[in-house]
Amino acid sequence: MIDAIKAAADDVYPEVVALRRALHRHPELSGEEDETARRVADWLEDLGLDVHTGVYGTGVVATLEGGEPGPTLLLRADMDALPIREDTGLDFASANEGVMHACGHDLHTASLLGTATILAAHREQVHGQLRLCFQPHEERIPGGAKFMIEHGVLDAANGMPAPEAAFGQHVKPDLPPGTLGVRPGGFMASTDEVYVTVQGTGGHAADPHQAVDPVYVASEIVGALQSIVSRRCPPGVPSVLTIGRLVADGATNVIPDTARLEGTFRAMDEEWRFRAHGLIRQLVRRTAEAHGATAEVEVREGYPVLHNDETTTALVQKAAREYVGPERMVDADRWFAGEDFAYILQKCPGTFYQLGVGSEHGLHTAQFDPDEAALRTGAGFMAYLAWRYGRARAQGG
Repeated sequence: MIDAIKAAADDVYPEVVALRRALHRHPELSGEEDETARRVADWLEDLGLDVHTGVYGTGVVATLEGGEPGPTLLLRADMDALPIREDTGLDFASANEGVMHACGHDLHTASLLGTATILAAHREQVHGQLRLCFQPHEERIPGGAKFMIEHGVLDAANGMPAPEAAFGQHVKPDLPPGTLGVRPGGFMASTDEVYVTVQGTGGHAADPHQAVDPVYVASEIVGALQSIVSRRCPPGVPSVLTIGRLVADGATNVIPDTARLEGTFRAMDEEWRFRAHGLIRQLVRRTAEAHGATAEVEVREGYPVLHNDETTTALVQKAAREYVGPERMVDADRWFAGEDFAYILQKCPGTFYQLGVGSEHGLHTAQFDPDEAALRTGAGFMAYLAWRYGRARAQGG
């Protein structure tokens, strides 16, 4: 079966590349994926699958019934783009000014449609049912996965059992094209946002003693916040706290009344994550008070830690070695990017893995230019994984 799937992946590759380029040319922001969803639904309907549109707005869910008994699996791809102005020079660069597929969701969507095409052509050999989930709104919290779950994507439906395992992939620029990165356990970080408003008392820059300078206080808070990770976080628990924006609308000779901070807090442990929220609030307020200012703090909860099920991931690693060879299956490092597929893995055991795309430019950059050769593996391996898992379960493994 592995040779048949590889041959099918080669056959569908030109169509998958063409689709990826069309998606890349017409990117859509979170919650606005109308044209993308239409393309997806049309492709799936042409394969003769049972297709449901309008799931949480623009989400698309399709079912492929195999010819052999077996479990229900969920295969997921995200569809949304980012508010970035593209600077790749590609002849299929974004035609939507200020919007770009800079995180590879065009590849994710095209790959999963390629997977659907391969498995539809071999459906008599497929064990069980495949639920293909094309999800909107991944790039902005609270994330589309959470609402797709609320709309029943993990429930039993139409006489078929609920998914017993879920799989997804994400492109990784610093891995060679077609390489697969897999890691059991805690893999991707929680992603919370931190917003601070420091209230001081403005005045003339020449008379700082008559003011309460919120710029200085905000600067003190930025430095103090680093002690949350360096002095309060338990050793061995990876964590990151970064302030990426400081805005104070004063002037060379004006001390403003307020200053605002924005940043991100990321962790690999849920218990520490929520304990740190309280420490952040406490430290910010007390630092401001120590300088005669006040501060409002909002910690906006983002995606949870993404945890790959140990048993399922062991099968993914074995399948990856079989499909791409042991030299192209690597043990992935912890990844401090965030991913709302974590919500799905909280409810359903499964694995989220990396697909190497060999780009010298990173994700979320205007120059991100993945090697499309990775689409052969992106479509083919997920097809093989779905077949491999179904067969193992059908045989009692």
